[in-house]
Amino acid sequence: MRRDEAGLILKAEAALSVEALVELYSSVGWDTYARDPERLQLAVAGSSYVVSAWRGGELAGLARCLSDDVSVTYIQDVLVHPEARRLGLGRALLVDCLERYAQVRQVVLLTDDRPEQLAFYAALGFRNTRALVDTPLNAFVKIRGAELS
Repeated sequence: MRRDEAGLILKAEAALSVEALVELYSSVGWDTYARDPERLQLAVAGSSYVVSAWRGGELAGLARCLSDDVSVTYIQDVLVHPEARRLGLGRALLVDCLERYAQVRQVVLLTDDRPEQLAFYAALGFRNTRALVDTPLNAFVKIRGAELS
């Protein structure tokens, strides 16, 4: 557990209450997760690494990863409650994950195409696969229940 200057507490643990998870995921509009609380709690608990951020006793943010701890880490979620934004919380959560998996060769994540998302991840050293020249990559995804065009 670590406390920062803004009074935020970071904890590396996956045992989070279903109520706190549903509140956080709902607050950022990730309703697909929030509609099935039991599966959400199982997904978080089944992650390789979970770091949560607490502010005044409330869950203010969360990041979770899946990894083999050697060659690849997938950053699944980075969420910050709207009332806790602009405090550096998203950066602190992501940096915590990157430090935990510093020995891993590839760190992968998928995000939407909003400019602020792209800028956030670029500022932390991530490269969009579209910009890779020396190592051209493609990303593929198959999402059950989602229309992909």
